[in-house]
Amino acid sequence: MATTMHYGHSAPRLFGRERTLHAALGGRRAADIILWRDKRASAAILGAATAAWGLFEVAEFHFLTLVCYAAMIGMLVFFIWTNASSFFNLPAPRIPETLLSERATRQAIQDGHRRLSRAVETLYDIACGRDIKMFILTVVSLYIASVIADCFSSLTLLYLVVLGTMTLPALYERYESEVDHLVARGVHDLRTHFADMDSGVLRKIPRGAGAAAAPK
Repeated sequence: MATTMHYGHSAPRLFGRERTLHAALGGRRAADIILWRDKRASAAILGAATAAWGLFEVAEFHFLTLVCYAAMIGMLVFFIWTNASSFFNLPAPRIPETLLSERATRQAIQDGHRRLSRAVETLYDIACGRDIKMFILTVVSLYIASVIADCFSSLTLLYLVVLGTMTLPALYERYESEVDHLVARGVHDLRTHFADMDSGVLRKIPRGAGAAAAPK
């Protein structure tokens, strides 16, 4: 009989977080959608992304052509709905207030600016050479990302990002203990290799002007 492995919660959580995954993702509606707690919205977003990828990448539709078709169909539906509402006692179609809300738009722009500023500050600190290990890891990660991006079109890469965002966090939440255990073991092995490299090679590399002075 197959046995199920239980690792408990002795292993540190991924990225060293102390909060739940839902709280780490913001704890709002976006977190509910990413973790599939609002299954209708999650399925709608994933389905729309898959349909868009299929239309543009597989069927090779042009964006402007599809926008024109969608606008024509939408106007036709609104025209029929508006004129038929008086005969069948149906409510007239209305544009959702969320799309017209200036406050919601301003909040989205501010959130995007805050995240971009935080990312730029983090990259600046790494580029100054304060942590040579993180500098090397970042350069290697950016190189790997450039190689991956060169293997796919921009639309396919964007779809893979959406697909990963809508699947990986939910899978991690379901198998959190197992993943944390494997990651903790992998990080321990990686730190061991870096310690050997640091003692033999990295300490001989001169630091940048922004880095702290090395002890004599």
